[in-house]
Amino acid sequence: MSRRLGNYALLLVLLLAVIASFGYLGIDLGALLGGDSLSQMGRYASGFFRPDLSPPHLAAIGRGALETLAMSAVGTLLAALLGLLLALPAAGRFGWLALNGSRLLLNALRAVPELVWAALVVLAAGLGPNAGTLALALHTSGVLGRLFAETLENTPGEPAEAIRLGGGGHVIAFCYGTLPTVWPQLIAYSLYRWENNIRMASVLGFVGAGGLGQMLYVNLSLFQEAQAATLILAMLVLVLGVDALSGWARQRWVSA
Repeated sequence: MSRRLGNYALLLVLLLAVIASFGYLGIDLGALLGGDSLSQMGRYASGFFRPDLSPPHLAAIGRGALETLAMSAVGTLLAALLGLLLALPAAGRFGWLALNGSRLLLNALRAVPELVWAALVVLAAGLGPNAGTLALALHTSGVLGRLFAETLENTPGEPAEAIRLGGGGHVIAFCYGTLPTVWPQLIAYSLYRWENNIRMASVLGFVGAGGLGQMLYVNLSLFQEAQAATLILAMLVLVLGVDALSGWARQRWVSA
C-alpha cells in the first residue's frame, strides 16, 4: 500500500513539474493551434512535397554530399589516430600521471558537443568544411579514445609481455602482441562512429561548417521549401548508404 502511494506521489510530482515547466517557459498551446496557425503550418509543410529536381540543384547537392562524406571520413580517421594515441596512456601503459592526464583530456574532448566545437573552430579557422572536419575529429577523438582505452585495458597482456621478454621493444610488442587482438574491436568502434559522424556532418553546416547542412540552412532561411526537401532526401539517402557500407565492412573485416 505504501509503495503504491509512493508511486502516485511520484506521478503527481512529475505532473506538477510538467505544468510548472509550461508556465515558466510561457508556452501557449492555444496560440500555436488557434487562429490560422494550423493553416499556415500546412501551407509551409506542403512546400516540402514538391522537391526541386532541377539539374543545377541536383549537381549542387552532389557536390555538397561529397563534401559532407569527406568531412565525416577524414574527421573519423583523424579521430581514430588521435584516439589510439591517447588511449595508450589512458589504459595505464605509461604510469599514473599519464593515465590521469590523458583521461582528463579525453573527457574534455567528448564533453564538448560537435556543434560547440564547430562554432569555436569556425571562429578560428573560418567558414567551410575545414571547421566541420576539425570539430568532428576533436569530439570523436574523446569518444574513440575512451572506447579504445577500455578495450586495451581488457586485453590480455601475456602475448606482448612474451615478445618483450624475447627482446622486442614496446612498439614491437604492441604491434605484434596487442594490436592483432584488439584490431577488430577498434575497427568496429571506428565504423560505428563514422555512421554517427555522417549524420552530424549534415548538421554542422548550420553553424557554417560546410556540406549539405550549410545548404539546408540557407534554403530554410530563404523559405525555399522545394530545395530544402531535395536536400533532406539527399541526406537520408547518404545516411542509409553509409549505414549499409559500414554494416557490410563490419561483417567482412570484423567478423573475419
